[in-house]
Amino acid sequence: MSILHRYILKEIARYFLMVLAMVVGIYLAVDFFEKIDDFIEAGLPLSRAGVYFLLKIPFILAQIIPVGVLLSTLITFGLMNKNNEWIALKGSGIGVSALLFPVLLAGLGFSVLLFLISEIGIPLSMTRANQIWLVEVRKESAMTSREKNIWIKSNRYITHIRYYNPAQKTFHGITLHGFGPNFQLVHRIDAEQGYYQNGKWILLNGMEQVFDSKTNRYQTIGFDHKEETLDLLPEDLQRVVKKSEEMNLVELHEYVRKVETEGYDATLYRVDLHAKIAFPLVCVIMSLLGLGIALKRSVKEALPMGIACGIGAAFIYWIFHSFCLSLGYGEMLPVAIAPWVANFVFACFAAVNLMHAD
Repeated sequence: MSILHRYILKEIARYFLMVLAMVVGIYLAVDFFEKIDDFIEAGLPLSRAGVYFLLKIPFILAQIIPVGVLLSTLITFGLMNKNNEWIALKGSGIGVSALLFPVLLAGLGFSVLLFLISEIGIPLSMTRANQIWLVEVRKESAMTSREKNIWIKSNRYITHIRYYNPAQKTFHGITLHGFGPNFQLVHRIDAEQGYYQNGKWILLNGMEQVFDSKTNRYQTIGFDHKEETLDLLPEDLQRVVKKSEEMNLVELHEYVRKVETEGYDATLYRVDLHAKIAFPLVCVIMSLLGLGIALKRSVKEALPMGIACGIGAAFIYWIFHSFCLSLGYGEMLPVAIAPWVANFVFACFAAVNLMHAD
């Protein structure tokens, strides 16, 4: 590795750490002031709040590392361009192709870092962070397991849901347990499946059992369609259902296999499975995109404008990537393709940008 390559890698790493520290600090500060009142109202000490925010750092890093890669590359080469170092390199016979090696190496290194954080850091930290927020702060009596089973307590029922599809707001295998004053089971509803519509839960193909205190027996009634008003919203289930980011690649793959083996729709989780592989590679694309933007003549004259363009490009990528994932969730794009579309489009854009670098 040449002296030039080592210098470039050192500068990229330096600016990357600076950008990361600044953005993480701002994110945590905003999140702290938004949620600290909830911790105080729950009677939790500040130390517990500190643990919660520390546990969120891996998730924050995973969101901003691609932006950090883009900005650090852009700033490194933008300053070289502004200080005429790029002109000196071109005068020495060093072209854009010679700069690709350290940029690609940095991009691959950051991709590996992002993958490791997503695979090791986030599943461990987000599970504990969500537990603190839901149980200790929000005081919600809910549990979820990796085997899909959800138990949640509302005012009227203790509800068990075998599988909940958050994308379609549908569930399979629901049981509602209603208890009397002496905690005696007085009302039970079982349904094969159902969905949420217009503020009500629609239960399909089920059975209702009501305890008759006079006969001391249960009356059983079957139904094909039943409307039930529950003090339970899809958002409540979304908070307690096992999330993709709380599982690593192996766990998510096994989860998808189990869900599909039991005959349920696992489209959302299958899209997220492919996204876990596709998203870390955006670091390579962002590093190339940053190089292409930084070497433009307009950036030499106005580096802040180039940085603003880089932030805008990262923002557009995030919106477009989320949009493509939504198309995958809705099965309007194949689940194996949806997470890769944004990467492909921006890789083409980065390549064209480099071809027209000054």
